[in-house]
Amino acid sequence: MLTYSMEIAGLKRELPICRVTDDLYIGAFICFGDAELTVACARELLKLVPADSYDYIFTAEAKSIPLIHEMARQSGAEKYFIARKGPKVYMPDPIHVEDQSITTAGVQKLYLGRDDADLIRGKRILIMDDVISTGGSLLAMESLVAAAGGIVAGKIAVLAEGNAQKRDDIKYLAPLPVFNADGTVKE
Repeated sequence: MLTYSMEIAGLKRELPICRVTDDLYIGAFICFGDAELTVACARELLKLVPADSYDYIFTAEAKSIPLIHEMARQSGAEKYFIARKGPKVYMPDPIHVEDQSITTAGVQKLYLGRDDADLIRGKRILIMDDVISTGGSLLAMESLVAAAGGIVAGKIAVLAEGNAQKRDDIKYLAPLPVFNADGTVKE
């Protein structure tokens, strides 16, 4: 399997290069099961924004869950929010938006329970994701925060993939190129 070697939050990792389409391959960044990487990325993400610039951190399931939890633990936050990919029985009167991600086939929905939406209303929300690529998931999270009455205070990610590196509305730890089928960087 082809891999892409990079340094993330001071740690060297080999990202497997995975096919998205015939002419687009990505370096798969997965924190699941890598406690050292999760702790290091959380620490470095917290350095990207002043702690007094937001009230809560918000992400979408699933790959960012370990990161947001570790960010909350390191910062002493008592609460954080996760947009779910399906409504849960414990979510009272859920609100939702549609999302299209580069790594998920088809359109998916992101849900937030009314109880969490009520806590977000009027608060400054820091949106966090593991990888920002096309911006679809980011836009969906922004829309969900707006639907809940919150204010997006900032957007951060571990990696900015492809054209997301050119965005000036996000802060990230490292750039991640996209690839050709042979593993070379796509220009």
